[in-house]
Amino acid sequence: METLLSGLRAVAEPTRLRILALCARAELSVTELVTILGQSQPRVSRHLKLMVEAGVLERNREGARAFYRPAERGGLADMVQALVDLVPGDDPEVLDDLERLDRIREDRAERASRYFQENAARWEELRGLYVDDDMVDARLLATLKEEPGGDLLDIGTGTGRVLEMAAEHVRSAVGIDNARPMLEIARTNLDKAGYRHCQVRLADMYRLPFPAERFDAVTVNMVLHYAESPSAVLSEAARVLKPGGRLIVVDFAPHELVELRDEHEHRWLGFEEAEIGRIAAHAGLTLEPTVAVEGEPLTVCLWRARRAPAARIAAAS
Repeated sequence: METLLSGLRAVAEPTRLRILALCARAELSVTELVTILGQSQPRVSRHLKLMVEAGVLERNREGARAFYRPAERGGLADMVQALVDLVPGDDPEVLDDLERLDRIREDRAERASRYFQENAARWEELRGLYVDDDMVDARLLATLKEEPGGDLLDIGTGTGRVLEMAAEHVRSAVGIDNARPMLEIARTNLDKAGYRHCQVRLADMYRLPFPAERFDAVTVNMVLHYAESPSAVLSEAARVLKPGGRLIVVDFAPHELVELRDEHEHRWLGFEEAEIGRIAAHAGLTLEPTVAVEGEPLTVCLWRARRAPAARIAAAS
């Protein structure tokens, strides 16, 4: 009972309710919240400290910065979600907050898009700065070859590296990306290799232009750390998976190389296995054993998740 009362006291203030409503829509830093709320940094930090101590917010530290989001585990998670749902969406102050939040999101997306546009020609060079690409690719290809012959979707395909790797082991493959220069390079590479059953398409990874249950496998290769909302990306990937299909995510384990965020537009400094498992479960997927490719200075993990077979889906519904 005391935990519940403490949580209620922690949000029983107008600014804290606004913070809760904002963090429920995007994981935000102190600086971003200061910009949205129009309040001083010490005041916002004090609110955040009280909410974290009460278990209403979770604090995710990334180097010298920290990001905040509502509690998703523990005894207060349901209460927090209920409070977020009760925040009136037509309140003028809330509407102003959400408009400023949209501008922050647009700015994040613009910076990332500019980075990809400017670096398309040297993308493969940049990919190999911190990891052994050949070793990572070998593990990914071995995973794809375990169940060959299906239809593959590669989200955030970039220059088409995964499509080229998988081409001889799939019936068809589609790569999507939102950077035209990347896709121009990918098309050229696929044409040179003669892979007519592989194609690339300009598309948004949050709104895939495909019907549900379209693909046997979906890969998200070194893309998730750029995503504003990793859970939204994986939920959309799960939507287009056939029953029994596999999602394969390749990305960094947690690390402290803040220059990747500051110089290369990484949104996240790696992912915990528990976090990927939670996101997969929310998307209706079951996480399989993780494969780790240890390196210096970074470790890359290959997470595999599977959608339930048709019979189990039918039984669950």
